[in-house]
Amino acid sequence: MTHVVDITEAAAFRIKEMMEHNEEQGAFLRVSVNGGGCSGLSYGMSLTHEKAADDREDNQHDIQIVVAEEDAGILQGTKIDYKQSLMGGGFTIDNPNAIANCGCGSSFRTATAKGTPENC
Repeated sequence: MTHVVDITEAAAFRIKEMMEHNEEQGAFLRVSVNGGGCSGLSYGMSLTHEKAADDREDNQHDIQIVVAEEDAGILQGTKIDYKQSLMGGGFTIDNPNAIANCGCGSSFRTATAKGTPENC
């Protein structure tokens, strides 16, 4: 089965910790694309109890993931990981559809998606 977004075990572990800490059992992980950022588009990840009729749904590592149909093409093949280092930790996003990424790592541009770049 092909997933729109792949989540590593490390990312899933951290997401589950966040769900427990925020008492969000039964929530979905929404992965989205928003306009803005230095390269034109930015990633979004949130916990939600709401899903739309046209959302793509998936279950990985016992986490329900939803992606809006309009974001699915931009996110297809994206891998979300969680990296821990001496300076802290954070989620990393590897999107094979991104043709340019900002130095801050949170915004990107694709060949087909239009966005309005802003300064970092």
